[in-house]
Amino acid sequence: MPYRTRPPGVADRNERRVWAEHRVRLEGGTIPVVPSVVVAQVSRSPRQVQLRRFLRGCDVAVFDEPGAHAAGALLGRAGTDDVCDGAVVAVAAGLGAEIVTGDRKDLRRLVAASGETVPLRAI
Repeated sequence: MPYRTRPPGVADRNERRVWAEHRVRLEGGTIPVVPSVVVAQVSRSPRQVQLRRFLRGCDVAVFDEPGAHAAGALLGRAGTDDVCDGAVVAVAAGLGAEIVTGDRKDLRRLVAASGETVPLRAI
């Protein structure tokens, strides 16, 4: 089953545990799915090279018009405004995938607003 990952800040800090878990998933055939808006966010600066490296081997979910509407509606229901977080939860809910993240706090509210069962797993 694919899982959705929100490239965590800990990957950017090159924490071994995060990279080891990522490698185990890839070698086991579990391919992370990352919304394209998250790719845009981690591509803002050359200093985020580790996050871009983390995205190798991931499938990128295109943030198209239906996805944008789904994420926007979710943000409205949750009363939040982080488009990347909204896209992450919308994609995970659509795939029936878990979210692997270094920051569950921001995503809990969106998951609750989605009305879907979307597991959040901390790394």
